[in-house]
Amino acid sequence: MREAAFGDRPEVDVWAALSGGVEERWLAAVVLGGQGHYAAAASVLGELIGRGGLFGSLAASTLASHRRQLGGHAAARVLDGRALAMAPEGDGGDPDDVDPAGARADALLGLAADAIGAGRLAEARRLHAGVEPRGWRSRVRHQWLAAEIALAGGHAEHAVHPAEVAAATAREAGATRHILKSDLVLGTALVVWGTPESVERGVEVLLCDLNHTDRRGLFSLVWPTALVLTNALADRTIAGRENVKERAENALSCVLRRADPSGRRLADRSPWIPTALLRSGEPPNADAETNFLTD
Repeated sequence: MREAAFGDRPEVDVWAALSGGVEERWLAAVVLGGQGHYAAAASVLGELIGRGGLFGSLAASTLASHRRQLGGHAAARVLDGRALAMAPEGDGGDPDDVDPAGARADALLGLAADAIGAGRLAEARRLHAGVEPRGWRSRVRHQWLAAEIALAGGHAEHAVHPAEVAAATAREAGATRHILKSDLVLGTALVVWGTPESVERGVEVLLCDLNHTDRRGLFSLVWPTALVLTNALADRTIAGRENVKERAENALSCVLRRADPSGRRLADRSPWIPTALLRSGEPPNADAETNFLTD
């Protein structure tokens, strides 16, 4: 289960683990979230949150991450606050940050991500600066947030280095899902930076990333990667751009169909989720507003 959640097997079938022990169920929910099975993950995570303790805290942070991925930063903030309150006293030592120090880092970094989504960059910077990452996972997430803060502040050129550090750290750990998310952040930073060289490199990174996330069935990463590419390929051949856009539509539709009702409502109300991509009748009901990627 650790290999599935944090190693090189993020695409494996983990449904049987939902009847396992507390840690096994949490790890299964982490994997299911990466695959875009948000409703199944939410059911498990809600039960674990009710238990409290270390895995209650980790579960709250995980569910908060899934809510952010559906554009629900305010709902995620509540969950991250609960995660921080539940995080037990104690130190680190677990190789994947599955320990008290890792739980506190998850909660604080989650709160920083929530602040970015709400446009509170000063708060995001303060929370980010207050985290002392221990294991590889918190170090990767810390660098993601550094890149996202730079992007949100209009300094895409300053987002490239932390994204590269995150990718290198994830590769050293052999964490496929974290490698692919790091490459998404890196490719986005390069494209948004906007120099001819950075855009060309960003498109190459994102095309490779899209192929790998698609092959692994990581729909939570497929649609934002394809969406950034669609915008980056605006001046390329229409056929190529339309193919990537269709992949974004299909992956987002799949993710929303696998989401619980609360998740679909958050996506429908969020200015961050591009529901205008969806065809009529798909969940949630699309409006005419064009939205865009955050988390």
